[in-house]
Amino acid sequence: MTPITEVEGRRLTLSNLDKVLYPATGTTKGEVLHYYATAAAAVLLPQLRDRPLSFLRYPDGPDGQLFFTKNPPPGTPSWVRTAPVPHRESEQAEQVVVQDLASLMWAANLVVEFHTPQWRAGAPGIADRLVFDLDPGAPATVVECCRVALWLRERLASDGLVAYGKTSGSKGLHLLVPLEPTGSAEVSAYAKGLAVEAEQELPELVVHRMKRALRPGKVFVDFSQNAAAKTTATPYTLRARPEPTVSAPVTWAEIEGCRAPGELVFLAGDMAGRLARHGDLLAPLDDPGQGRPVPGT
Repeated sequence: MTPITEVEGRRLTLSNLDKVLYPATGTTKGEVLHYYATAAAAVLLPQLRDRPLSFLRYPDGPDGQLFFTKNPPPGTPSWVRTAPVPHRESEQAEQVVVQDLASLMWAANLVVEFHTPQWRAGAPGIADRLVFDLDPGAPATVVECCRVALWLRERLASDGLVAYGKTSGSKGLHLLVPLEPTGSAEVSAYAKGLAVEAEQELPELVVHRMKRALRPGKVFVDFSQNAAAKTTATPYTLRARPEPTVSAPVTWAEIEGCRAPGELVFLAGDMAGRLARHGDLLAPLDDPGQGRPVPGT
């Protein structure tokens, strides 16, 4: 029997709750939904609010078929909000915007990674945050990413900007910076300039170009996710990895002290304790008063 539950007055059909999605840990779909409903909802919803969603779906777990979609899936309830998003020069398409717990649980039941742009619906291409995706090329790991993150933190601070860190939930680290609303093209140009500067200052450690041949043993400072059409894994989303890893906010003390990759791997079951200990480390990102101007704009 498929259970039907009510969330904030909305009736939801939740399917296959006993299905094991993460064989390495035995984590079931029911446990995934429990993570989103209890540990994550209060801190994830502010990160999703007003941001058109892209979904990476993995309904049979990370070893099954993965597919990326921006369109509302077939059967999307009428009460799930959508927003028009420009996709090409003259085209607009609708994308889901998760504004409440019922919509979050509907989306989580599809088994998805949540990916969001750096701008909000209603102001496409006007970013209120900057992102760097620090991606290590083996044998480099998140330990090297942390060294690069510390350099970027200081460099951003010299421009009056404050950076916040989170794990990618995969191998790397993301830095997020609250901004005064600024055109994505300007943000991208500024971010590229800092990536180039990082490579010049740390040539043994950093590469700013995506070319695979350049990346072994170095950290790719990916600034491209600041482009209006790009998205980044949303804070607190689960990832389609062998274990139920979370794109988890981390403290600067954790980044400074990281000596082994496993120190910055956090699973769904870790997050309630981390939130009790640290609170929402990324709350400043959603405080408009924290946004600062991008130099030169």
